[in-house]
Amino acid sequence: MEHRKRTYRNRISKGGLVSFKVKVRETDLYIGADRDCTDVALKSVHRHRECIEEYIRHNPSFMDSMTPVAPDSFAPAIIREMIEASGRCGVGPMASVAGAIARHVGLDLMAHSDNIIIENGGDIFLRLVDRDATVGIFAGDSPLSYKISLRVKTGEVPFGICTSSGTVGHSTSFGKADAVCVTSQSATLADAAATSVGNRMKREGDIKGALDYGMAVEGVLGVLIIMGDKLGIQGDMELV
Repeated sequence: MEHRKRTYRNRISKGGLVSFKVKVRETDLYIGADRDCTDVALKSVHRHRECIEEYIRHNPSFMDSMTPVAPDSFAPAIIREMIEASGRCGVGPMASVAGAIARHVGLDLMAHSDNIIIENGGDIFLRLVDRDATVGIFAGDSPLSYKISLRVKTGEVPFGICTSSGTVGHSTSFGKADAVCVTSQSATLADAAATSVGNRMKREGDIKGALDYGMAVEGVLGVLIIMGDKLGIQGDMELV
């Protein structure tokens, strides 16, 4: 499953960017940038992971909660962001952790590279100032898997594309969708929202209601759902 899971990395167009990987325990980043920023990215991953791990040591419920936790104004920035995003989406804060790490490492790399693509377990941070990108949608055994891609256009503002699945990978999902993809300017929010929308997908008839729910979350730009041979989409998403 792990080998199969990582094959989607070949479906992210890098547009001539330099590619490198950074792995620290469960965090496994695939990065494209204008230059090799391995050292900067590695230090960033360690710093943000340490913030999360230290917070969990003092607040064990942060790790295990399946529902939102109370805001903490004294927490590190990445923790506050996870709490806020998960609160908007009605899920536990760790539902946003992969997107949060991708986002905060990406923000750190912006001082060293204009163009950045970071993929972390199907959750993607992008900041592309002089090129477009396409991201293939992996949906397990669905006949639509890799048949469609999202186009991401040039822009100064960072962008998040996060995918949750009830049939692929190790992330916790209470739904049965093959893929729920959410876009937002925040990868942290996109990750939490993808989990929340995916939890609502028990059968094909749930697609319309799940799309409406996802689009009602403040900060969500677009939602795409694949279940079997059915596809639903709402919001600002360009398919290719």
